[in-house]
Amino acid sequence: MPRLFGTDGVRGVANRELTPDLALSLGRAAGTVMAKGGQVVVGRDTRISGPMLEGALVAGLCSAGVRVRLAGIVPTPAVAFLTIDEKASAGAVISASHNPVQDNGIKFFSNEGLKTSATVEDRIERVMQSPDVELPLGAEVGSAEVIEDALDRYLDHILASVDGSFTSEIRIVLDCAFGAAWAAGPEAFGRAGAEVVAINAVGDGNRINVGCGSTNLSSLAERVVKEGAQLGLAFDGDADRVLAVDERGERVDGDRLLGMTAVHLHRLGELDNDMVVATVMSNLGFKRALEAKGIEVLFAPVGDKFVAEAMAQHGAVLGGEQSGHVIIGKHSTTGDGILTGLQIAAIVAASDRPLSQLAHFFEPFPQVLINVEVAAKHKLDSHEPLWEEVRSAEAALGEDGRVLLRASGTEALVRVMVEAADPVRAQSVAEDVAGSVRDYLN
Repeated sequence: MPRLFGTDGVRGVANRELTPDLALSLGRAAGTVMAKGGQVVVGRDTRISGPMLEGALVAGLCSAGVRVRLAGIVPTPAVAFLTIDEKASAGAVISASHNPVQDNGIKFFSNEGLKTSATVEDRIERVMQSPDVELPLGAEVGSAEVIEDALDRYLDHILASVDGSFTSEIRIVLDCAFGAAWAAGPEAFGRAGAEVVAINAVGDGNRINVGCGSTNLSSLAERVVKEGAQLGLAFDGDADRVLAVDERGERVDGDRLLGMTAVHLHRLGELDNDMVVATVMSNLGFKRALEAKGIEVLFAPVGDKFVAEAMAQHGAVLGGEQSGHVIIGKHSTTGDGILTGLQIAAIVAASDRPLSQLAHFFEPFPQVLINVEVAAKHKLDSHEPLWEEVRSAEAALGEDGRVLLRASGTEALVRVMVEAADPVRAQSVAEDVAGSVRDYLN
């Protein structure tokens, strides 16, 4: 049977693929593998299906003898932090991140606040398929209780990263995407001393990510210009990523936020090993610009857990993705949109230059991304005729271009990315490769 876990946990349409029965089974198996007799911190975003799946997941965990600590609606990185702070055996988040309202997901963190490895996920799946799991009885059955101060503890932690407040006044517009940042975002930036204008800042599980947040920056850009703000920040549904717009309303993607942070830490002498970890989706222009400043750029596979693994392997303290996941290793073990936003705002507040200048430190190579709907994404890696066409396309582009194919871990898509010095050439090659993907995998 196909693997249940994708690149960021288990996802699907709530009550269709991701049912309460599946959540119960996941909880029981994860509790058995990761936390038997221990504690698990559980949090969620605002999705309407969240309470349904939370109840089932918690029941499964308790049936495995786990003491569940309920954090409520909090950002995903808050669960990672609380897992460590509570000395819990594991953490679990019910969220589908930037996905549409009808989707939901379940992902797990280790006792170190790191996303679970493929090895642990495989063990969970094996337990789910086993009829012989011995479950506790009587007093050994688990229980659940609420962490009353969960959000406050997380906010205290991330605000310490900017020494409690910004060095000068700053006006910021926050797009909270009707998601997990709806309360945490305005509270964090307000406590740091910013003048905050918050939009989409109610916990509405029927509107999470709908035409807003990091998947749609248009309303944020308009509001930043209207308010005369220094910057705008857009979170996704679980607030583990952030994108920005500058004072002119122009988009600032994850490459620029990551690079801007790297340059800042490098200048302070706090970028260990003069190194940053990005992913294969990051722009070649980003890589070359940082290398010109004496900063080595390492590429990891897409997914912030792979970025975190590469950071640990190479001794890096900073990593991230073009999509807006940024891991600031001194303060977090996983992507954290609000923490990253605080760091960016602090840099802007302390500078005599606007975000438009601070972030635009490189000229990006023209990059074309096409999402191709396919029926057989699982065949991508082994489809040799398709890869032969990709190699031919890359050879034709030369050293100033590249072709990347990646199967989505959460959707029935293959993402085709082409970079080239010539934008017309990049578009042409991307369309040709996308056509081949469509033909071969449908």
